[in-house]
Amino acid sequence: MPTTTLSPRTTTARSTTIALKLLMAVTGLVFVGYLLLHMYGNLKALSGEESFNGYAEHLRTFGEPMLPYGGLLWIVRLVLLLSIVGHVYAAFALWSRAGSARRTKYAAMKTAATTKWMRWGGVFLLLFIVWHLIHFTIVKVSPNADKQGIDVTANPYQLVVASFEVWWMTLIYVAAMVALFMHLMHGVFSAQQTLGWTSTPKARTRARGLGVGLAALIVVGFLIPPLSIAFGLID
Repeated sequence: MPTTTLSPRTTTARSTTIALKLLMAVTGLVFVGYLLLHMYGNLKALSGEESFNGYAEHLRTFGEPMLPYGGLLWIVRLVLLLSIVGHVYAAFALWSRAGSARRTKYAAMKTAATTKWMRWGGVFLLLFIVWHLIHFTIVKVSPNADKQGIDVTANPYQLVVASFEVWWMTLIYVAAMVALFMHLMHGVFSAQQTLGWTSTPKARTRARGLGVGLAALIVVGFLIPPLSIAFGLID
């Protein structure tokens, strides 16, 4: 019976593809963990200004005196920066390989919609992250920064409230959350698949359910504060 022998070049290509998928899976799970913590922090806005600002300040003093002021935040930022660089690199490398690989028409049609959404949805999320950092962290800008004649950029709670009182700021955020839901729903499943956690039909069903559940939990949690502000439930 004839056997198929893979060339060293083919073997190396497959190994590299597996490594890229593992990099995407691990960095993706890092993001999921961060999103859960970030969502929890955002929900503090429902408890009022003192609670939200106290939480924001605690993040900067956490670990003192073992860590300097803001030390934990810089550690988190470094981990996230490395993760996003790795995630984006792996995504574009796999994107390039997929575009140059030969596929049957059926396989291409079967995966085209999901692949296109993950690619362009991911690009949109990357642009949103850059804007989000400029908005709330790096520069702290807001189209409603001088609310009632007061500069709200020095007050985390007031900056959040003032920002989402502007309808188009809320709309951008909602659009980003829709993209995040789709990305997480497929990404969490794909990460489990890459890590070998979907070897049986039951495991695949569980993995899909976990993807949908986590995506829904995170996105709903993120949407509650801005929508509450937009509809006047928080001021």
